[in-house]
Amino acid sequence: MAFLFFGFWAVLNGRMTAEIAVFGLVISAALYLFICRFLDYSPRYDLLLVKNLPWLGMYLAVLIREIAMATFTMARYVFDHRDIPEPVLVSFHPPLRTDLARTILADSITLTPGTITVDMHDGDFQVHCYDVSLAEGIDRSVFVRLLQKLEARL
Repeated sequence: MAFLFFGFWAVLNGRMTAEIAVFGLVISAALYLFICRFLDYSPRYDLLLVKNLPWLGMYLAVLIREIAMATFTMARYVFDHRDIPEPVLVSFHPPLRTDLARTILADSITLTPGTITVDMHDGDFQVHCYDVSLAEGIDRSVFVRLLQKLEARL
């Protein structure tokens, strides 16, 4: 996390000199100590992030692929006026244990064109799909499977 703070510092400054780097390191270290002491953060979280970085990268690649595929599907609906969509509201309960995984799933569904997470309460999801075909298998999608594997590693 301290490296992210320093990287953010470097981006905001726009240029790097020795003074800016030293000042940024001091500020980053102070901010890191602050979040460890007062915001219940632990260096253990950094180790978990580094350990699971390949899984997170794979999830990001799958998310980008799904967004691209859904974009082409939605473009087909926009440009082909003969294909009339049938909107549907789907409810399901994914087998995810943590709130973080559920939030990532809700955000992934909303980022994918043609689907919007309308409600997420007590692990139950309500998703609006632009067409019935987009709702097929949403409860056992690739997102759910990858998040289950990621939860098992934590």
